[in-house]
Amino acid sequence: MPDISIVIPLYNEEESLPELVDWIERVCGEMGYRHEVIMIDDGSTDGSWDVIKNLSKDYNAVRGIKFQRNYGKSAALNEGFKAARGNVVITMDADLQDSPDEIPELYRMITADGFDLVSGWKKVRHDNALTKNLPSKLYNGVNRWISGIKLHDMNCGLKAYNKKVVKSIEVYGEMHRFIPVLAKSAGFRKIGEKVVVHRARKYGVSKFGWERFINGFLDLLSIQFISRFGKKPMHFFGLMGTIAFFIGFISIMYLIASRLVEGANFGLTNRVTFYLALTTMVIGTQFFLAGFLGELVSRSAADRNSYLIEETF
Repeated sequence: MPDISIVIPLYNEEESLPELVDWIERVCGEMGYRHEVIMIDDGSTDGSWDVIKNLSKDYNAVRGIKFQRNYGKSAALNEGFKAARGNVVITMDADLQDSPDEIPELYRMITADGFDLVSGWKKVRHDNALTKNLPSKLYNGVNRWISGIKLHDMNCGLKAYNKKVVKSIEVYGEMHRFIPVLAKSAGFRKIGEKVVVHRARKYGVSKFGWERFINGFLDLLSIQFISRFGKKPMHFFGLMGTIAFFIGFISIMYLIASRLVEGANFGLTNRVTFYLALTTMVIGTQFFLAGFLGELVSRSAADRNSYLIEETF
């Protein structure tokens, strides 16, 4: 069994892969690590998969998984985590902006210092300041505020995990940005950070745009909700529904009592308050039903990760 599983999701990175694998092999060889390199081709349209197959012939440690089409980084990481056999799992991007020289220290922090998860921090970035650096700082600031996890760069692709972490979480949708949040919600509390070298892109172009920051914020709200109420939606919707229905019901009872006291000169349905109270009761009922349906779904939902894998070795 390998000491380290290095999981690399990729999309159209054929030029960088030989140099990346050679660099990883050199570092792991110098340190004497038993390792495997799992490369997940997320439906690339260039020659990335052919490069991976050729690399597997030259390096016994290289394994490959190919998706039929592009499913996204979360899907690629999830499959890589499933395939990983090492006691320590390290993820990195395939564009050579993450340095394999960071592997020994990340490995030491997991095995010697006892961290469950160590996230890289690209303290000095070689990206466009307007389109990536500034939005990234704002984005990570909001993440720290909402999640309570004090990481400077939660979305850094260079991370190290104890094997138990990756086998305990499910990464889907666009949740790869919030793996530390997923780990925390799964009960892994020892989360650390390491300043890592960020290198300028050598080949190709970035695959990400401005929309990732908007989507990321929405995903963070989703994951915060799911982590608290994903297995017990009735605790949220049922509570909201009960409160709304109770407020409406009390208001209706008050109006009826006023009608009885004031006599026939008072028209119950002539007051706006009556319709507001009735609407509140209806909304409360809908919230309660939503919670009930959520409970049924959460108990019978099939696996959300269903991918068509074309080839693997």
